[in-house]
Parts: sequence; C-alpha cells; structure tokens
Amino acid sequence: MVRRPDPHLYLAIAIGVLAVGIRLPGITQPFVDEWSWRQSDVAAIARNYLLHGFHFAYPQIDWAGGEPGYVGTEFPILPFIAAFSYKLAGVQEWIGRGQAVLFFAVSLPFFFLLVSELLGTATAVWALFFYSFAPLNLMTSRCFMPDMPSLSLSLIGLYLFSRWMANGKWFSFCAAALAISFALLIKLPTVLIGAPLLYLASERFGRRVYRQWTLWLFAIISLVPSILWYWHAHEIAMQFYPHHFFGAGGVRLMTVAWYWTIAKQTFIYSLTPLLCVLATAGLLAAKGTPRAGVFYSWLAAMLLFIVIAGYGNRHPWYRLPLVPIAAVFASCVAQNIWSRLAPFRSLKVGFGLVAVTVFASEGYSAAQQLYRASAADLRALGLELKQRTPQKSLVIVADYGDPTALYYAERKGWHFLEKEGIYNGHPNTSADAISDLDQLRSRGATHIAFYSETFWWLDYYKEFAEHLAKTATLVDATQGWMIYELSPRPDQR
Repeated sequence: MVRRPDPHLYLAIAIGVLAVGIRLPGITQPFVDEWSWRQSDVAAIARNYLLHGFHFAYPQIDWAGGEPGYVGTEFPILPFIAAFSYKLAGVQEWIGRGQAVLFFAVSLPFFFLLVSELLGTATAVWALFFYSFAPLNLMTSRCFMPDMPSLSLSLIGLYLFSRWMANGKWFSFCAAALAISFALLIKLPTVLIGAPLLYLASERFGRRVYRQWTLWLFAIISLVPSILWYWHAHEIAMQFYPHHFFGAGGVRLMTVAWYWTIAKQTFIYSLTPLLCVLATAGLLAAKGTPRAGVFYSWLAAMLLFIVIAGYGNRHPWYRLPLVPIAAVFASCVAQNIWSRLAPFRSLKVGFGLVAVTVFASEGYSAAQQLYRASAADLRALGLELKQRTPQKSLVIVADYGDPTALYYAERKGWHFLEKEGIYNGHPNTSADAISDLDQLRSRGATHIAFYSETFWWLDYYKEFAEHLAKTATLVDATQGWMIYELSPRPDQR
C-alpha cells in the first residue's frame, strides 16, 4: 500500500517559500532602518577585515578616532565571511543581510520538525506560520546582525538534541553540540537554550540526569569554546581604546515603567497583539500537553533574562527567542480551534482566513515601522563626508551614537559627545560641547558634522556655536547636514 504524503508537509513548504520570498525585496537596502547603528558596526568590522588584513581575533570599529579601534565582540564569524565575500563582489549590503535570510531559511525545517515531533504536524504548521511572519523575526532575519544566525543554530541544536535523546546516536550528539556551541559563540545570551535542553535531558534520564557523562561532555563541547572566546574578547576590550565590550552593562535591573515599555513594545511591534493573545491563551491550553514543557522552560528562562538584563533588553532583538516560543503556544490554541471547527467547513475556512488576515495586517504595520529609513540623513551625510573630506580625515559626528555616517563616509572618527569613544549624550551646557570639541581637536580631529536631528545644538548651545564659528570653516550645508573643517589648534601649527 502506497503511503500518502502528509498534506501538512506541503503546506509547511509553501509557508517557508513565501516567508523567504518576502524577505528578499529590499535586500540591497542600505543600513538606514531602525537598527542602523548595530548593523553599521557589524558592517564596519567586515570592511575593516577587508582593508586592514583578515586578523580574525581583532575586530575593528570606526569610532575610535585615530586608534585601531579593536573591540570585544561576539565571535565575528559573520563579518569575517562577509569580508571574504567582499573580495569577490565588492562591499555590498545584500551580503550581510543575505546571511540573516539564509540562516532564517535553514531554521525553518528544523523548527517545523521540532514542533512536529513534540506536538504534531498540524500544530507545527501553525507554529511555522507565526514564527515566519512575526514582525520581530521579519526584521531580524534581514539585518546584518548575529541574532538570527544564533537563533537558527539554537533551534537546529534543540531539534538534534531531542533526536539524540530519542535515538542515542552519536551523529545527533555531535551535530547538536556543534550547533549549540556556534550559537553561543555568535550570541552569548543564547545560553538560555540550556533550559529546554535540560528539560529534555531530565525527561529522558530523570533523577540520573546529572550522572550522565555524555551530558557533561555535551556541556563541555558547547560551553568551552565560548568561555575561551569571550575571555579573549574581554582582554581585547581591556587592552585597546575605546575599551568597549559589546553588550557590557546590559545586566541591570530597571524600574517597573521600563519593563512596562518593553511589554508594550513586544505586544505591538515584536509579536503583534493577535500572536500575544493566542500565545497567552496557549499557556493554559498546552498545560496538559506533556512535551510542551520544552517551551515552558525556555519561556521561563527568557522572562528571567528580560528581568535581570533589563537594560540590555532595551534592544528588541535581544528578545528574538520569544518568537518561536510564542509561535508554539499560539499554535496550540489555533490548532485546537481549527480541529473543533472541522465539522463546520465554512466556519473552519473563515477562522483560518480571519487569523491569517489579522496577523498579516498587524505584522505588516509593525514591520513598516521597523523598516523605515530613519537613518537616511546620516547615510547622506556620510556619503557627503566621503566626497568633501580627505581620505585620512578624522571626523567628529553629532549622531546620537549611530555610526552610520562614519560607515558610509569610510572615515574614522568619534561620536559627539564621547567618553572612551562611546556616545556620552548631548551636552548639558555649551561649556561641555566646547570642552569635548577641543579635546578631540587635540587628538587629531579635522572635521565636525551635524545632521538634521542635531541641528538644534547650534541654536540651543549659542556659546558653542560662536566657538565653532571662530575655530572652524563651514564646508557644506543643506537641509540634511552641515560639515565644518576644524582649524588646527595653535599648538598644532
């Protein structure tokens, strides 16, 4: 007897193809969207590998003035691969964005198989749909950042670990350990995947879980490379100006109002109201489902992380793992309703159409806010700086800490104001601005630039504007930017 293929598989493939397809338009977009600053930093590291030698262990940013700008980062395999690609295709935004899309595409079959194994194929189709089109995932999976690759590898590792728990094969063990190891190297907070891994191991071994030498070996393979790399990254940050370690300072408890803002942001822009409502209902609906504990444990770890790393979670991409978790719990409710409506075909079809339409509408609206070119003026300023300044110029940019202008200018420089290279907020007084400007001039700054969002400095800080008029020459001014060439200090003439 010929076994008929599961129709859910064809539906999952269709969802996957559509999900990848909608991420491709705009793949060549410059790094000017809402997360421009994070992507410009990663892109700068990639280009600096290309320009200054492929010294993998020493990633460089652009906002350290005349210093090399070595910083402590996640394992920089993504910008390193992009730099090699630049040798063939030139420096192109689609190369960095394409990495995220590729890793997203790879995650789809593993996420579907994971949910299918734990909760059934029908539920897995709904989960894949919510996972694929949640706004936070739409945005992150087209950005030149490590978050989507890390999540993808963690989902792959989680599925392979579940297979190892089921079949005991060494191939599954090795593949899972390597996937989890790279996931942690690329993004350290991914260590939270340890919660569902421990749940699966406890389900398999019970009280003997801590006596399994294979689990200890798995932990060593998964954790030791990250321990070694992040120790090295910390040493780099301690040794070299600007003494910056990416993600440092994120572990900090915040006020109730702060967490409320995160909750609203997640509800509206990251997951959408429909997905949040269904996922909340799913927390109750899945309570009697034995293997849903994998996702309960992951959710508990994520919520604890959001509280403890409250300051770090000001960046929505830190909460990306909530997407597959919410997708699973929402799918439990959606599939339950779908199956109950099975005898009523018209109602069943109607429910599906309403759910898809509402989720798509909410997701599109939220994604449009994230996609918008909020840093377009910074990029335009950068391109103008590239034309207006000599190649070895050191440029100060009043940019609220967004390095997009420096990246597109292909110039080194500083944020303004700055402290140890890091953006230090706008000035309290003109005296603060004058002091910082003169200090940077003494360190070799040749130009200072403002863009549309910082023009107000020159109106509000009148003494600073007068000082600038005496010590600099206006090179170019438009509605989008102003560029000044700084006069050398008397002791530099």
